[in-house]
Amino acid sequence: MAGSDIKITSSEGGDFDAYLAAPASGGGPGVVIVPAVLGVNEGIRKFADDLAANGCLVAAIDPFWRTDPGPAGPGDADPDRAAKRARPRIKLIEQGVADVADALADLKSRPECNGRTAVVGFCYGGAYAVLGTTRLGCDAGISYHGTKVETYFDELELDSGGAIVSLHWGDLDHAAPPHCQEGARQLDAKMPNLDVIIYPGVKHGYMMSSAAAYDQPSYDTSWARTLEILTGLRDQPQRGAA
Repeated sequence: MAGSDIKITSSEGGDFDAYLAAPASGGGPGVVIVPAVLGVNEGIRKFADDLAANGCLVAAIDPFWRTDPGPAGPGDADPDRAAKRARPRIKLIEQGVADVADALADLKSRPECNGRTAVVGFCYGGAYAVLGTTRLGCDAGISYHGTKVETYFDELELDSGGAIVSLHWGDLDHAAPPHCQEGARQLDAKMPNLDVIIYPGVKHGYMMSSAAAYDQPSYDTSWARTLEILTGLRDQPQRGAA
């Protein structure tokens, strides 16, 4: 089933763009994708479509809608556009929690959602894999080469509520320095609901097919773990949900 562009009403006023991909039949978890600084480009749309083909209801949201909406890319007049619009990063990440909450509410209102929810984040969006579980009650959070995820490690340890959290990095990821990866490993040893997967010899951006760092074996492993988590939510609907 082909996806479509939709508007999601913001609880703070106005609305923002999202790409919605729904399963061809039946229902499953509502999954919010928060992309990298490039935004909702063709790669993110394809990823959303692939999740929908596996029974998920997916909304890939534009996290930069307030100041610089739309995807960024090679055709931009300013070659630094993508990086600039993600600053100051922590302030923007915090601001975006409301957007994820609004997107989750939209998905849960649709008949294709079985009441379960998850957040999937790429790079800039990676922190929402944690924040979706600690602040928004999601059943799962999945991050691929997430940035600033370590900012929320204490929150993850205290408030994840038993939700599944899966964090993936390459060990050569310049945006996830050694203290970040080591901190994640230490949490992994203490938290049964957390899994941390580090890919040897792999750089930042390995999940994005258009990136020089794209790594097919690591992508395949990340994808398999993602499907394991999300199909588990698909097959265990929330009580009272259709």
